[in-house]
Amino acid sequence: MKVKCRLQAGVLLTVLLGYGSTVLATERQELFNFVRPLDAVQVTTKDADLPNRIGEPTAQGEVLRRVAFHPAQQPSLRLSPQSGSWDWSQQTVISLRVQNAMDWALTLDVQIDSLDGQRLQTRIALPAGPVQTLLIPLKATTPRDQGMRAGVPMPWTHTGQRWLLADTVSGALDLSQVSAVTVSIPQPKAKQQILISQFAVSSEPLSQAAYAGIVDRYGQFTRADWPEKVKSDPQLQDAIAQEQKQLQDWLAERPAKDKFAGWLGGQPFEASGFFRTEKRDGRWYLITPEGHPFYSLGVNAVTAQQSATYIEGREGMFSELPPAGDALAIYFGSSDSRSDTGANKGRAYASGRWFDFYKANVQRSYGQFEPAAWGSRSQDRLLAWGFNTLGNWSEPALADDKRMPFSIPLSIHGDYATISTGVDWWGAMPDPFDPRFAMATERAVAIASRDHRDNPWLLGYFADNELAWAGPADDPHGRYALAYATLRLTTDIPAKRAFLKQLRDKYRNQNGLSHAWGIELEAWELMEDPGFQAPLPSAEFPAIEQDMQAFLRLYAETYFKTIADSLDWHAPNHLLLGGRFASSIPEAVNACARFCDVLSFNFYTREPQHGYDFAALRQLDKPLMVTEFHFGSRDRGPFWGGVAEVYKEEERGTAYAHFLAKALEEPQIVGLHWFQYLDQPVTGRLLDGENGHLGLVAITDRPWDGFVKAVRKANLDVPKTLLKPVAAPDSAAP
Repeated sequence: MKVKCRLQAGVLLTVLLGYGSTVLATERQELFNFVRPLDAVQVTTKDADLPNRIGEPTAQGEVLRRVAFHPAQQPSLRLSPQSGSWDWSQQTVISLRVQNAMDWALTLDVQIDSLDGQRLQTRIALPAGPVQTLLIPLKATTPRDQGMRAGVPMPWTHTGQRWLLADTVSGALDLSQVSAVTVSIPQPKAKQQILISQFAVSSEPLSQAAYAGIVDRYGQFTRADWPEKVKSDPQLQDAIAQEQKQLQDWLAERPAKDKFAGWLGGQPFEASGFFRTEKRDGRWYLITPEGHPFYSLGVNAVTAQQSATYIEGREGMFSELPPAGDALAIYFGSSDSRSDTGANKGRAYASGRWFDFYKANVQRSYGQFEPAAWGSRSQDRLLAWGFNTLGNWSEPALADDKRMPFSIPLSIHGDYATISTGVDWWGAMPDPFDPRFAMATERAVAIASRDHRDNPWLLGYFADNELAWAGPADDPHGRYALAYATLRLTTDIPAKRAFLKQLRDKYRNQNGLSHAWGIELEAWELMEDPGFQAPLPSAEFPAIEQDMQAFLRLYAETYFKTIADSLDWHAPNHLLLGGRFASSIPEAVNACARFCDVLSFNFYTREPQHGYDFAALRQLDKPLMVTEFHFGSRDRGPFWGGVAEVYKEEERGTAYAHFLAKALEEPQIVGLHWFQYLDQPVTGRLLDGENGHLGLVAITDRPWDGFVKAVRKANLDVPKTLLKPVAAPDSAAP
């Protein structure tokens, strides 16, 4: 189907410019009006149609035209010039007045093409409801351009209209020769319909307006409301007495435990004076220094040092910041978080002046922020809620209180060689064959263990965090990315020399390798050249995969043995708690099981069993800790629902209880650590812009009461499973 229309230009639209309140008139070019189509723009449909010849009025008197998308792979509506192309060199955004004609949200794909084959594309969730203006920036963009992990919720109301901004656009475009704009719905199972009218381009800075004034004086999102939202200082202060009464009651109701939170009432174990592991009656246990079973229920990042957010360059996002001389102005600071890691790459607003809303709110509540008092209150909360462990990245001073067992991360840094697998979320992989890595490990372990060699409260040490053992999932080299990347390097990298030695020892010369890999390697020295590209594994040449696995096995064993040997020397009484795997490969997991006391994984899944092949883990017969998990939502302020997201706040407690129950079904699992204690700032933490509602406590220092009640109940039920023997497997039928 084709419809023609005439180009109309020069229509003025008043918009908000920038983050401030200045109102300016800027030019908007209306390219097409579906209600009054003329003859300059060509409209083409595929598996879609405009069923009515006339428009349909809305309750507000606006007239739009219906478009029906029929069941197909990608039914679409395409707009293109009658001839040539559009020159949008001076434009920044396209807009489309649109209304969802269904009672549920629809997914729209929008694609913008230029004559040279370049393309911008975005996917939008179009909510049910009244008419809104869909805005699509004419350049690649993500929420990182605003300094945060997730963008502001859409739609939002501005100048009396509803606006829906696409905050993630990928690709590139030659704006001087735009050839088409296509709107489609991916794979609808039944006919889906929308209503549309004006289609236009503009130079209006509405992307900035979308973020104007989004944070209130308490660090909360301004454009939404929820039951626990703080509106005044007295509200904060009045909540303190109520919480203290609740905590006192809950602390008094705690079940009997030993000094280190080991469960009493079960069969005792041998007391060694330090935490250790033991398998009994089919279940693995952590054992306290006093000889009682301990299931580590921990919380990560119990600290007040990670709640600041950058304000420099985006001051207009904040509706009220303390003026100079105000008592809360002490919570301004400055720093620089810029880095080239995957977690922070390409992020704007990653340096400069910041403000800490969390500490300011603690001062509003208690009159001051006093670290020792804050630490005592925080541990009261955790103990009352049924937790027993301070997880990774918690405030080091809390360990001195001797109220909760704690763990220590081994952050190994140095000038040793590194290898990129293409993910590098926290940095490239360390080269364990580099002697400088062993030196850096020795230094890190010596420093970390210096004051804790004989500390019975120390649960153990973690070997770094979330190393990129594998490459991107969509990369054919991903499973063996570390091996392929190593072969592409120069021979001054120790890992490359180790890999070449392994291959030379096996094949002796290039002829043996050529035959095994199905390649023609004219000289062994060619493998030493930078950029050498090994063939992908294949069924025809199984030696390729075998050799990749052999190298990764050597790599992982060298890495974990280096750390284990150093820890055995400096901290022989304490556990090595594994590598906190996020991206993992079997070779690394097996090596970790061989050299560490405990395996550790960060599982952001509905159940632990969804995070890894537990049949393989059971074969390793090693205790396992889930060292990160959480469930977040987007209905309490921060824009990101976390890695594992539920639909609403009320579902978080149910999800927590289910995850813990499924963990207790696995006799290997000896503990879970929730990430994290506090919600992240609405506009992103300093480290990498993460801005999730995933905490036990809000930015206002108010616990999420319904959630912590559900968490407490689940935590206190742990002994019902922990203290009874594991059921024997059913015997085979005769």
